[in-house]
Amino acid sequence: MKILSARQIREADAYTIAHEPVDSLRLMERAAAACAQWLMDTYRGTARPFYIFCGPGNNGGDGLVIARLLADKGFNVQAWLVAKGTPSPDNLANQARVPFLQTIHEPGEFPPMETPGVIVDALFGTGLNRPLEGWTAAIIHQINGQRGRHDIVSIDMPSGLMADKSTKGNPCIHARYTLTFEYWKLALLLPENGEFAGETVLVPIGLHPAYTAAVQTEYHLTDMEMIRTIYRPRDPFAHKGTYGHALLVAGSYGKMGAAVLSAKAVMRAGAGLLTVHVPGCGYEIMQTAFPEAMCETEEQATFSAHFDEPFRLRRAPEYDVIGIGPGTGTEPATAKALERLLGLWQGPMVLDADALNILSKWPSLLQLLPKHCILTPHPKEFERLFGATGNHFERLELLRSKAAELEQYILLKGRFTAMACPDGSVFFNPTGNPGMATAGSGDVLTGILTGLLAQGYAPKAALILGTWLHGKAGDLAAAVSPEAMIASDIIGHLANAYAEIQQ
Repeated sequence: MKILSARQIREADAYTIAHEPVDSLRLMERAAAACAQWLMDTYRGTARPFYIFCGPGNNGGDGLVIARLLADKGFNVQAWLVAKGTPSPDNLANQARVPFLQTIHEPGEFPPMETPGVIVDALFGTGLNRPLEGWTAAIIHQINGQRGRHDIVSIDMPSGLMADKSTKGNPCIHARYTLTFEYWKLALLLPENGEFAGETVLVPIGLHPAYTAAVQTEYHLTDMEMIRTIYRPRDPFAHKGTYGHALLVAGSYGKMGAAVLSAKAVMRAGAGLLTVHVPGCGYEIMQTAFPEAMCETEEQATFSAHFDEPFRLRRAPEYDVIGIGPGTGTEPATAKALERLLGLWQGPMVLDADALNILSKWPSLLQLLPKHCILTPHPKEFERLFGATGNHFERLELLRSKAAELEQYILLKGRFTAMACPDGSVFFNPTGNPGMATAGSGDVLTGILTGLLAQGYAPKAALILGTWLHGKAGDLAAAVSPEAMIASDIIGHLANAYAEIQQ
């Protein structure tokens, strides 16, 4: 699914008006009707009044239509026009159709709203391009002061939130729900705006599909159509050699759990064969906890600078992919071992956890990475690797630029994990939940990605599919209790995640 800019969304509206054909008033009616239906379905039977705040533009016009449609269905509706600025033609046309419309000229006229109900925020939409200030900002503050007593539902965007640039520190509606039209907006996918958007609901309004098909964008949201295009069903005549031999370098004294979790995920993701290279202290643990994996060991408790011999990497075709980092530690000898490995290996590779921490301590090693590796930092690891930024829009641009500069795939973990590709494209993953904020979850993701690369998936395909599977398995595991989730629960639901693709 493409993520469009505010300008492109305006173009999509104009294209629909020109080619359907439909006039702008009818398109507004269509969008508002979809929102009104959601509001009726969600709050039917609650007897809550609706308090609708409308701005002077087309977002306010949507609010005016919603007010009329809800009132026509017998709901208790009060509506206010926040009279700041010249109304758009469609807004003005709809004002005449709402006879109960009242006007707020200044913050002191803010209504009491004594009965707990639902505030509908239709003040400003995707067209906002500068921070709100003055008495408009004061109205935003007053609406936010009603949280807890009233639900707040924003139409298209929480008012004050800009679609394409940072709103950090600016006044903005704190919505419980955001009903956004047709396309996800970039701002709704970034962590700094989560507190404003609440739960986002995508509302289709029938914009012309030909525009969506033709428009170019760097940003995409993974959806099931994309996942089913990437996924490759198994060949009934295949054997274990068909699905690759992965090498996993993981674990150290006290951190063998990371190695075990990652190893299990490699095989659950579908790799045919797995060799796990662990320090000597982990041999019995690995062989006991996961007998499906072959095991090589170091004599030391950490990885030495000479592990190219036990790796047998001079016969590199034995392996199809290497995953490295979970629980390895960052000792200087381990860093030297990684350096030697990078000098011997030019195939597919996944680097996570301590491998990334080593790269941040010895950044010259970044230049030794084979092209098109997958790096999987969480936000702090990303900051250690590439530096801090002032906001999440700047961080997203840094993510894109580093992926292109280094010719690597970089996955930045989060609620909507962002995956930057060397060609400048970014894919956001919608699956996953707060229950996955638990020790070992990242080790499982490393294993899944390694397992997909072993099977011959290209790095971009493995990145998108693996991240989706990881989040979907987490969603299935969280169905009982996100608080009680542990990382092995994600592994336990990978088969069910695959089954959803196959339906």
